[in-house]
Amino acid sequence: MKLISRLKNRDAQIGVIGLGYVGLPLAMEFAKAGFQVHGVDTSEEVVRRVKECCPACKDVSPELLAKLIAAGRFEPTTDYDALRDCDAICICVPTPLAADREPDLSFVESASREIAARLRADQLVVLESTSYPGTTAEVVLPILSSNGLAVGQDFFLGYSPERVDPGNKTYTVKNTPRLVAGITPPCLEATVTLYSQIVDQVVEVSSPAAAEMAKLLENTFRAVNIALVNEVALLCDRLGLNVWEIIEAAATKPFGFMKFTPGPGVGGHCIPVDPHYLSWKARQHGFNTRLVDVATQVNAQMPEHVTHKVAAALSEHGIPIDQASVLILGVAYKPDVGDVRETPAAGIIEGLAQKGAKVTYHDPFVPEFSANGYRMHSQQMTEELLASSDCVVLVTNHSAYSHGRIAEKAKILIDTRNSVKSCNGRTTENVISMYEVTGQGQG
Repeated sequence: MKLISRLKNRDAQIGVIGLGYVGLPLAMEFAKAGFQVHGVDTSEEVVRRVKECCPACKDVSPELLAKLIAAGRFEPTTDYDALRDCDAICICVPTPLAADREPDLSFVESASREIAARLRADQLVVLESTSYPGTTAEVVLPILSSNGLAVGQDFFLGYSPERVDPGNKTYTVKNTPRLVAGITPPCLEATVTLYSQIVDQVVEVSSPAAAEMAKLLENTFRAVNIALVNEVALLCDRLGLNVWEIIEAAATKPFGFMKFTPGPGVGGHCIPVDPHYLSWKARQHGFNTRLVDVATQVNAQMPEHVTHKVAAALSEHGIPIDQASVLILGVAYKPDVGDVRETPAAGIIEGLAQKGAKVTYHDPFVPEFSANGYRMHSQQMTEELLASSDCVVLVTNHSAYSHGRIAEKAKILIDTRNSVKSCNGRTTENVISMYEVTGQGQG
């Protein structure tokens, strides 16, 4: 097979559709490995930022990006015609939820149609976007086959789910094991060969549907366990118990227990979304994923719990919430990234605003943020801002935050992450852990 030879010799051209948190780091790995890479994105703004070496994805070094562009190894563009010369094409587009919380595959379908219009013999197409079991075979394959080419003979189709964790410096594209599957044995061989050029370990899976299901299981596992510990935290809140102490105690067991921690809700491109893809597919087969559905409900209610905690803390200090100013610290869904997809901060801000509070925020990674129907701007972090706010809510524990300074200056600090354990070695009454009884929080 000529394709296999070209991939092994690394003189093949690679196309990557979608230059976000998944596609751009993948494109960089292929370019670093010696391939010529064409990155396609429909957003002119995204392509402009990539060309200027200031992408939204902070997992990519601007210096490396500039070097690879200058060397002609990486070309970002909005023109799908760049795919005509590509030997392998990876689809790394979003798979969000529609308004009814059902799968939205419009980006996958659109990318597949663009490829089909340019598909030629001996090309490999790999879907990386997370979706329900059957997407590759039932959605992508019919579109690609519409021009009369036969899969496994004329062209090749595989699935390899992305496993990107934005901001993770330990596990990257290269050293995270890669699941791969193909529609036919030749498709699998081509897909294995492709990813073997850039990752340390390739794990073959029997079918694309199995690989799609494995990806959903990975993230649904986390969603369910986070929901469990969130529910336990809510119960401990009512029992007057410190859930953090209880979690640490349980974690001393060397087997049969995996530590998860509660928080203000779940965010990101996977955990809040993937369980819905699994539940939707289950319903198509007359099966109800009861545990999964309840878990998503538990996690979804956590932002509301934060707003209630804030209102209770303000009331205890004699401040009506509709007259209060509340400062949110961190709107990204996780520390030290600028990713706000499905962030629980949105629900918290909207809930507080609906109760009449004046809400502002600070996030060193997110200069602008849309919530409550209007665009907000990150405020400059000053001692005056902390001191003038009636309540400060730590939502995202960015490493840049000085917890001691924040606790010292805030009138009331709601700590949703248990990041502020002590301030200057003493208990601080103004610091309230979200899962401790109001008024009994520790600093």
